[in-house]
Amino acid sequence: MTSIESAEALRPARSTTTTLRDRGDVQVAVDDIDRTRPFLLLHGGGGPMTMTGFAHLLAERTHARVLLPTHPGFAGTARSESLASTRDLALAYVELIEERDLADLTLIGNSFGGWLAAEIALLHSPRVSGVVIVDGVGLQVTGHPPTDVRGLTPDALAALSFHDPAKSPAARAAGSAGPSPDVQALVAYAGATMTDPTLESRLADIDLPVHVLWGESDGIVDVDYGKAYAAAIPGSTFTLLPRTGHLPQVETPEELLDAILDLGRS
Repeated sequence: MTSIESAEALRPARSTTTTLRDRGDVQVAVDDIDRTRPFLLLHGGGGPMTMTGFAHLLAERTHARVLLPTHPGFAGTARSESLASTRDLALAYVELIEERDLADLTLIGNSFGGWLAAEIALLHSPRVSGVVIVDGVGLQVTGHPPTDVRGLTPDALAALSFHDPAKSPAARAAGSAGPSPDVQALVAYAGATMTDPTLESRLADIDLPVHVLWGESDGIVDVDYGKAYAAAIPGSTFTLLPRTGHLPQVETPEELLDAILDLGRS
């Protein structure tokens, strides 16, 4: 049994649904692993399953409160028409943070979730104290566009997403690759290109500690893209994760957690 599987067995999450008072038609399903200091984990196009194991590992290692929402529209959930962009979703999450009365909150976002974490930081909620962007998208970097994942076969997607495609959860379970992105939900928020031409200039307004972590073998957004992300955020720290692709929380979760915690202790 792996450390993540063991953590999941020890700490089943409490699943709840929050209806946002100012957006009566918006509901967000949240797995809440309740300890102390809060972390909000923001998944990418592969859905909440790409963050579940890491959420439990983080809770067990840090004794923290870990919340893992499912973005509306993913994993079969409903998406309100009022949520038509990444910024719309960021505004909804700031409201969720208020509804949950969270404070000293650290955001950890992967892929699209990394972009979402940046957008939440740009809303300057006093309840958010730090941001971790893991192989994020959203930025336009000349010569380094995000790979268009639409229409890719599972094997092709795994080859781009993992340093070792055999570590893909579906490959381990059934001899095939995965997880596949929820393309319809992803495009609804991120657009077909998964970029925003205004994001680079806006990132300069982030006034929180930001740690940008990147898998050296990421075939969705490469290392130069990651360095450009960090360079656009004043005072951010960049860490390269060896033998890791686009989903460090799935492929090398222990190394990702160590990198996050080591910087927090420095």
